[in-house]
Amino acid sequence: MKTRLGGFFTGLIMLLGVQSFAMAEEVNTTDPYLLIEQAANITFARFRADKALIDADLNHLKVIVKEELMPYVDYKYAAYKVMGQYLRDTSVDQRERFVTAFEGYLVATYAQAFTQYTDQKVLYDPGTDFSKEKMVEVNVQIIEEGRPPIKILFKVRRLKDDSWKAFDLIAEGISLLASKQSEISNLIRKDGIDAVIVLLNEKTKEKIDRKAGADAA
Repeated sequence: MKTRLGGFFTGLIMLLGVQSFAMAEEVNTTDPYLLIEQAANITFARFRADKALIDADLNHLKVIVKEELMPYVDYKYAAYKVMGQYLRDTSVDQRERFVTAFEGYLVATYAQAFTQYTDQKVLYDPGTDFSKEKMVEVNVQIIEEGRPPIKILFKVRRLKDDSWKAFDLIAEGISLLASKQSEISNLIRKDGIDAVIVLLNEKTKEKIDRKAGADAA
């Protein structure tokens, strides 16, 4: 499972390796296709701007992910999906704590993936009419010389205010959300929701390690 999931995270970081926009650019959250492209560009621009800070402390990657990427990820929706059938068995307090813990876990996961960043070319498929859609799939291709293109699909959903947020990443035909749902729901069944919250918080606090990122790739 670790090796397969490494493909997700490496794919995400390769996506962030596009030509950077100015960091002051405002992301268009009303267009799911522009959302993915612009959020990636801005995140990578911050990555480049903070290179000295990252070199001094890899944990600074968590700051970048939290501030630049997570505002465009519907982590609450993803957390509820991950809980699956156990969602209805939790209290309001447990759900809130789980969502917070899952957000932190995603931040740490993506920050760890940043350690594997290399510069690749990214091609975005042209957007289609999404005016009547509630969910959209945004396709991109990662182009690296000497290797077959890597196809990545982002699932993005429309919110009540007509803005859009990403909630899943599919790479090599494998859904990150589905993989985490299987992993975490099994832990909830075995150990209970409170124990899983503690586990996620512990994972969030782990220091970013360049070697760990290499092992996961």
